[in-house]
Amino acid sequence: MGATPAQPKRAAAEDPPAVHARCHGDQRAFPPEVCHPLRLGSSRIGLWRLRARTERARELGEVQQRRCAQSGKLKEVNDQISGPVGGLGSQRKLSGFAVAVVVPILLTIVLVPYRQTLGLDTVLLLFVLASVVASVLGGVLPALIASVVSFTVANFFFTQPYATLTVASVTELIDLVIFFAVAVLVGVVTEIGARARGRAERARIEAEWLADLGNQDQQPQSVERALSRARVMFSMNQVQLASTDEILASTGERRTGDIEILVPATADLEVRLYGPERLGVDRKLLDSMAQTAARLWRTEQLGEQARRAEELAHIDRLRASLLAAVGHDLRNPLAAITVAAETLRQEGIELSPRDQAELLDTIEEHTQRLNHIIGNLLDASRLRAGAVSVHPQPTDLLEVLTGVLRSGESRVELAIADDLPAFLSDPGLLERVLANLVDNADRHVAEGGPVTIEAHVDGVQVAISVIDHGRGVPPERYGEIFAPFQHFNDQPTTGVGLGLAIARGFTEAMNGTLTPSLTPGGGLTMTVRLEVVDD
Repeated sequence: MGATPAQPKRAAAEDPPAVHARCHGDQRAFPPEVCHPLRLGSSRIGLWRLRARTERARELGEVQQRRCAQSGKLKEVNDQISGPVGGLGSQRKLSGFAVAVVVPILLTIVLVPYRQTLGLDTVLLLFVLASVVASVLGGVLPALIASVVSFTVANFFFTQPYATLTVASVTELIDLVIFFAVAVLVGVVTEIGARARGRAERARIEAEWLADLGNQDQQPQSVERALSRARVMFSMNQVQLASTDEILASTGERRTGDIEILVPATADLEVRLYGPERLGVDRKLLDSMAQTAARLWRTEQLGEQARRAEELAHIDRLRASLLAAVGHDLRNPLAAITVAAETLRQEGIELSPRDQAELLDTIEEHTQRLNHIIGNLLDASRLRAGAVSVHPQPTDLLEVLTGVLRSGESRVELAIADDLPAFLSDPGLLERVLANLVDNADRHVAEGGPVTIEAHVDGVQVAISVIDHGRGVPPERYGEIFAPFQHFNDQPTTGVGLGLAIARGFTEAMNGTLTPSLTPGGGLTMTVRLEVVDD
């Protein structure tokens, strides 16, 4: 995670890759010659030192020039951004320098009138306090400055002879030396403690970062989650993963005046952080975050490509199944119709009225079969496109069954409860559902066996069951029977295997359910449940 990522060419060859910062608060248009990039040099003590370099703008690539023209301000941060997380920020350091100079002077102004009554030890203790405050705020350098200033003013104003740097008393000289040493040591210890805390904080944050991304109990890893974690970690308002020409993922909202920090992740990806100016951000942690976000995005893209490939493969399988099923199931009825029609049209053949009637019945039967197959294909297309029009209304089951029984030659037995109430459905769609269920049951029952339609009230629903006593389907394969183009039990069947898929689709469109179950004694029971009409 800590390895330096491959960096895009952003500047001259001798310059190291950099994190960039830009301000979006100022919307004024700046000419290119005014848009100077500012480079923040690396510092082991965390102090950001800005240096204007006008000629640097001419060496930036086209992408950076375009960003510069848009934002008006650009700041480059060198590889090792100043200080670890948790170190001393620039505002604290500036405060430390101010305390180092101003407080000793103020103490001198206040204490000089009382130098005859105050002992040197008391004065030096007060100056030590000033050095401690300066070191706590700014570290070793402000503490050193405070020590030098305090040593000088104490020697000049509070040791005899006054107004000179000469020390007449050896004891006072020893006191001054001890004071200077203590003040410097306090600053050094404070700086060491700040750095130790920074390293510990950085390690803690990075450990939390990696643990959070690797936590399998939470939601699956995603680039949005990684960016959201980074936004919280670095106290930013918005974090984005972007390529050179588009934003790929984003979390949070940008605010006016936010600084933009750009962290290269790969040759063509970068992470953009928007928020208040954040000093003391560790570059290694930024690189780790950027590389993790880029890796997750690449993984998501590969997963998406795999899903698309699987979808295409599934479509190809469906297409092959459709062509095979349609080719077989259309060819047989067409062949029967063609033979019957040609026989009727042949001259010189005397056909009895009974033979003619049988041929006409053959044409009618297979025409109905073709119409059923084509209707199922059209219904499947409507379901797939979400174009099913549903008009629910109070429905009488017997009226729907009249159309179902008229349309086929199935051996159907009815077991309808006398007190069956009206229920909500689209009568046309329900007729198609029951017709498909009856047709499916009829093709799987034993020769001459009946198909039973049973209906009763089940709580606030009406349960309509189509029951057969055929070979049935194992319960572990119930999920497969609704897939298009499925045939079970290796039986020669007619139809393209869309009947149950269409029946379930139409039932769900009417806010109902279609569930399979075992028939006592063997077989399959398909049950449609629809809501009873409220009184």
